[in-house]
Amino acid sequence: MIVITTPTGDIGSQVLGTLLRDANGEDLRVVVRDPGKLSASVRERVDVVVGSHGDQAVVDRAFTGADAVLWIVPPDPRAKSLEAAFSGFTEAAARAFTDHGVGHVVGVSALGRGTPAADRAGLVTASLAMDDLVASAGVAYRALANPSFMDNLLRQVDAIREKGVFTDTVDPGRTAPSAATRDIAAVAAGLLLDRSWTGVGSVPVLGPADLSANDMARIMSEVLGRPVRYARQSLDELGSTLSGHGLGDAFVHGMVDMMRAKDEGLDAGVPRTPDTATPTTFTQWCEEVLKPAVLA
Repeated sequence: MIVITTPTGDIGSQVLGTLLRDANGEDLRVVVRDPGKLSASVRERVDVVVGSHGDQAVVDRAFTGADAVLWIVPPDPRAKSLEAAFSGFTEAAARAFTDHGVGHVVGVSALGRGTPAADRAGLVTASLAMDDLVASAGVAYRALANPSFMDNLLRQVDAIREKGVFTDTVDPGRTAPSAATRDIAAVAAGLLLDRSWTGVGSVPVLGPADLSANDMARIMSEVLGRPVRYARQSLDELGSTLSGHGLGDAFVHGMVDMMRAKDEGLDAGVPRTPDTATPTTFTQWCEEVLKPAVLA
């Protein structure tokens, strides 16, 4: 039995799709607040536990008989603290992993462990603490150590389409890894299906090449056939924008601290090797994902 949390989210839904195709008859269970967001064909093929996977009663039901779990903490922009949003949300699951003898857990986390900025990186610092909590439950655990997602650019489709601009806070010339969520989901599904691994560790997911914001602007321009430029936003501007959207102080400060740490090299602590690289290039992602969204 494999349990999938956030089965309607970006990564969770892609993992679920892969498992439905490749699990070879292994039982699948999902934890979801609103089962109506799952298609009828999916609901027919999985066991559905309704509720939040931050709730003890829900994870006790969900993890009974489970061999493996995909653990993803949903974003909580209005949490009182980052500790509450990550480790606090995970405490019930950590107890349930132990109580129900779950053997393997795959978590979606972040790069940065072992770097000088790791303890002042906001959301990433909280995610790494969550990894430690899961590891303490006695399960075999693999934390997917991810950089920024290519797919985050989909939040800026309107600006790219209408103004030919995208924004971020990083130095325009600094190169860093980025990964497509479909590659992250593929790595997660592979670990859930082949549970020969033991112990605790991280699995970096680095994409095929480091790129700068200027590199991304050039590639987007080439693929879209129209000029796209990068506009650097200050950290203060980022904080003001997030606060203006009604996000809580803890999340806003956590995002600002994370972006400051990324500009200080938070994502640069792991070398790219055949084992840490993933296949989807930024050009391919722009052609197959961004361009259709811009033209829609």
